[in-house]
Amino acid sequence: MEPLDTDLEYTPRAPRQSTPASRLGVMFIFPLLGFLLILIFIGSAVFQWNLSDLVDGLVTLLLVLFIAFIATIFWALAPRTNQS
Repeated sequence: MEPLDTDLEYTPRAPRQSTPASRLGVMFIFPLLGFLLILIFIGSAVFQWNLSDLVDGLVTLLLVLFIAFIATIFWALAPRTNQS
């Protein structure tokens, strides 16, 4: 019978290097929000919901989402800096 190899070699864990695509994954929230908006429009067409009171708020929401989308694009495509 051979003895078991019990000599463990510990290696330090370094943080994983992130790829540029990992930041772009955050942007998947915008298609989900668009899908929810389309569902609201379909619901208002089918069930005859009155959206006239919500138009100002909806336009404001779309403007805020547009600005957030542009800011997210600049953040996701920005070069990463090593601060270690």
